[in-house]
Amino acid sequence: MGEYHHNIDDKGRIIVPSKFRTELGDRFILTRGLEECLFIYSIDEWNEIINKLKELPFTNKDARLFMRMFMSGATECELDRNGRINIPSTLSKYASLEKECVIIGVNDRLEIWSESKFENFFNSNIDNFSDIAENLFSAC
Repeated sequence: MGEYHHNIDDKGRIIVPSKFRTELGDRFILTRGLEECLFIYSIDEWNEIINKLKELPFTNKDARLFMRMFMSGATECELDRNGRINIPSTLSKYASLEKECVIIGVNDRLEIWSESKFENFFNSNIDNFSDIAENLFSAC
């Protein structure tokens, strides 16, 4: 959990906050996320997702589309000695990462957002935050 602001450099590298490095381990997976951000998963979390995706029927058009979008962007990453990862240009373009970025911890993954996209996402949803919580937790 948490929200961190870092810049992506001209070579496509961004610092992963030190708080998350131990949990991610030596290798982890970076891929396209939802709402035009990027997702980072530890190898263990990634393997759980892969196992769930294997259960989807290949005859289902939505399943095929999701798997293509999600899996084709997936890349294995390692931190360099400065705690940075290199984000491939295809993923940078997908998430519109140019300079200022926001890295957030969300349960089982990290998300990397363009700062402007994150601000837009946050501001467009803040008014519904209480209603969303009520809807999600009223059934519990």
